Amino acid sequence: MPPLPCRQRSRIGTLLTSGVALFPKDRPMSPHPSVLIFGFGAFGRLIARALAPHLPVAVSDPDPAARAEARRLGLAVVGPRQAGRFGVVVLAVPVPGLGDCLRRLAPHLRPGQVVADVCSVKQGPAGLMRQILPAGVEILASHPLFGPQSLPGPLAGGRVVLCPVRGRGWRRIAAFLRRVLGLEIILATPEEHDRHAALTQGLTHLLAHALAGFQPHPRIRTRSFDLLARALAMVGADAPEVFAAVTQDNPHVAAIRDRFVQRLLAAPAAATGATGQGQQGRDAAA
Repeated sequence: MPPLPCRQRSRIGTLLTSGVALFPKDRPMSPHPSVLIFGFGAFGRLIARALAPHLPVAVSDPDPAARAEARRLGLAVVGPRQAGRFGVVVLAVPVPGLGDCLRRLAPHLRPGQVVADVCSVKQGPAGLMRQILPAGVEILASHPLFGPQSLPGPLAGGRVVLCPVRGRGWRRIAAFLRRVLGLEIILATPEEHDRHAALTQGLTHLLAHALAGFQPHPRIRTRSFDLLARALAMVGADAPEVFAAVTQDNPHVAAIRDRFVQRLLAAPAAATGATGQGQQGRDAAA
């Protein structure tokens, strides 16, 4: 797959344009699966579907039903104590469960491994990983800007935010995501991510939640309303823990929400002012 075109980004980061293979040719492939996905819910299944054609993948999940589903799909299933066998450990768990997950895995990890989360907020998870994981374990905080509802097919063209926290192994992962899966890479610090996501994700989820209270939608509606409703419906089906994470665990959302409410309350006055100015202009012209 040819490299994606480069575009300049704002402070949130820049598109990664270079890198090396995730597993260099001079390093023999381990006989064990190279990527462990801890958590096999909807997003864990999405990750497995994307990675399995390219890399050996294993799954770890305390839920018997999730383990059975992984086996049905032909994936290896292991326990937390075997986490040290893998080069990359992906934590596909909700934000409230991340701390317990890290504490269960930490004693079994080894130096040089890369542990990456996929939570929707980054400052809290990055801090937890830095605090709990052993010093020799590399850390990558990440946020795929898509999910099973918004990108149910191939991932090419999707975006993922990478927030390197510790180590350099993230570069190989970024190159794999870009060159093999066709994803657009955005580099950011955890604080930059959360500040931007407060508007683009936190406010979007709040709007979707609010608009759901106006169901059923009226029969008489504009095309613009249909487009808005369709866009908000993409996040309206997210799990409750996702809504809680992006609206409550992001420390920047409250300010964005309050600013939005203030602008809503000020809108009638702004419209009245614009109408008055227009009338004054017409009177002056007459």
